[in-house]
Amino acid sequence: MWRSPALPPLRNRRRASPPLSAPSEQRAPTCSQHQQLADQSGPPSAAASPADWLLPVSFSRFLHSEWFPRPSIQAGRLLIRKLIAEKLCIPWNEIHLQRTSKGKPFLANNVFSIYSNYNFNVSHQGDYAVLAAEPELQVGIDIMKTNLPGSSSIPNFFRIMKRQFTETEWGVIKSMSNEWMQLDMFHRHWALKESFLKAVGVGIGFNLQRIEFNVSPLQLEIGKMYKETKMLLDGDKEEEWMFEVCSMEPNQPQFTLLTFEDLVASGIPVTPEDSAYWDNFCCKQESPVKQNSHSR
Repeated sequence: MWRSPALPPLRNRRRASPPLSAPSEQRAPTCSQHQQLADQSGPPSAAASPADWLLPVSFSRFLHSEWFPRPSIQAGRLLIRKLIAEKLCIPWNEIHLQRTSKGKPFLANNVFSIYSNYNFNVSHQGDYAVLAAEPELQVGIDIMKTNLPGSSSIPNFFRIMKRQFTETEWGVIKSMSNEWMQLDMFHRHWALKESFLKAVGVGIGFNLQRIEFNVSPLQLEIGKMYKETKMLLDGDKEEEWMFEVCSMEPNQPQFTLLTFEDLVASGIPVTPEDSAYWDNFCCKQESPVKQNSHSR
């Protein structure tokens, strides 16, 4: 057990079973479309099973309206409701979600003590949203796509991000044989750190150099889940945390891939249907039209 005033208590998180199956949109490590998945989770209980779901979100017109957040964010919220409705048997229209002071969502409903520690986390990147859940222990997940860093060169991008990793981590990142593989390793480390911070529910003000990852293996085989990565926190090895990292392409299952129909299958309207409202909504354009600022 490790405790700090800056973080909630860290609890044992050994995983007793592999995740459910599901494909995602990952590419080979040298490709600009490569994505990394990293998460921490614990063992399933007799009360409810864990969930690892991946959802492609470019599927529904209503998710692309300017009235809603971008599709992957909205899909992540719907994934949480599906999880609670199906795993904890709480109807959609009775689910009450809140956020901690650091922004982590949690279930505010009064539930049986056997479910009191049910933990979930979502991440979204591009056209995908992903959810991981754990019945007893804390869980965090992050999905990353390796893209060129905007208009900046990779070496300049690394200089800007220098304080986000330790010297040891930068040594591993820059040891890769070419810039694309270095950028890929950068995102692998970033996903690991994000997943840990999301699991313990701390904000962006946390000093990321307090966390150091010893990634293993350096090369990931597409479609395979790895659990060898270890973490140091303030220089001390954290044996109670488990990190799973995978790199995937379509049709190589690791997570359960959901369709929109799967997502809303157990949905219950929160308010009565207003057909006029929906008709008006369907008449709107899918994205706002840019107006000429000089027009009168």
